[in-house]
Amino acid sequence: MTKKTGPARPNLSAVAAHAGVSTATASKVVNGRPDVAEDTRERVETAITALGYRGPSRTTTAHTVELMVDTLDTTYASQILRGVVLAAEELGLEVVVGRVRRRSANGVPESSAAWAQRLAAAERVGAIVLTSGLGPDVYASLARARVPLVVIDPLDVTEEGVVSVGSTNWLGGRSAAEHLVRLGHRHLAVVAGPAESLSAVARLDGFLTYCRQQDVEIEPELVRPIRFDHDQAVQVAERWFQRSDPPTAIFAGSDAQAMGVLEAARRAGLRVPEDVSLVAYDDTPLASWANPPLTAVRQPLEEIGRRALLTVQQLHEGRPVDSHHIEIATTFVVRDSTAPPRAEPLRDTRG
Repeated sequence: MTKKTGPARPNLSAVAAHAGVSTATASKVVNGRPDVAEDTRERVETAITALGYRGPSRTTTAHTVELMVDTLDTTYASQILRGVVLAAEELGLEVVVGRVRRRSANGVPESSAAWAQRLAAAERVGAIVLTSGLGPDVYASLARARVPLVVIDPLDVTEEGVVSVGSTNWLGGRSAAEHLVRLGHRHLAVVAGPAESLSAVARLDGFLTYCRQQDVEIEPELVRPIRFDHDQAVQVAERWFQRSDPPTAIFAGSDAQAMGVLEAARRAGLRVPEDVSLVAYDDTPLASWANPPLTAVRQPLEEIGRRALLTVQQLHEGRPVDSHHIEIATTFVVRDSTAPPRAEPLRDTRG
């Protein structure tokens, strides 16, 4: 009996021929080497996509997960990393940390196809990407390379089938509004996260929805989507505090933003919470270290990191996931930065 075979699987020589380069050059691109001209790299990556090249099949003894982040110098990222590392220790895995937009020695950014092929060549268990916008080309490249992927708090809409992990952001935003409105605040402001961030949009929507339900109207000028950034929050809050009717309470979409609001209040000679109440989001150590300690929506950041690692391993083993978007519940922590509004409005101290 003659064994039936399907179409021949494209090999590296076919990729090289299609791109018009040597097999050695094609191999450099597949393995993420930086010493390849950019136009040559693009031709090889186009050939990889056109031919559906997936690299050699092999028995893997992968023991490493790659955690990709935009920035490493935040308490948010460090809490996530702690959860990932502790879960990896439980499973006997190693964690490699790198930047999402990795660059070569000559400053050329790594393409999505090169990144996917590099991960595949290194036989990673999978990749975890923290709070970053990837785009459909990256998802497609990783799928072709058969690299399991989990995204934490994605900034963009993920492709169908991509697994993401986060918290119950909508309910978290709602809990912040409920706390402030029940204290008696009606003149509210929101330093929201980036408009392109799914989690930031959910937090803002939860906050505004509760306010509408309670007939609390928020002026459009008092809702500002900005980066999760301290300095931008200072600038926004300073402008609000210069108004003749500054807000009596502010909800910040991250701890870093809340620290910026605190700084703006200090510069304006305002006291928290006597003159203005403040609610933060994330509840990293920054929130409890602040003066005064911040009332905050607590994200279970370590648990999010842990769940992401366990899910990558689950995907690597070929086991199905229960949901492609995993949400872990937030909690609300009341500290010293919120109180009922002042009985009399703040006096305009400008000029």
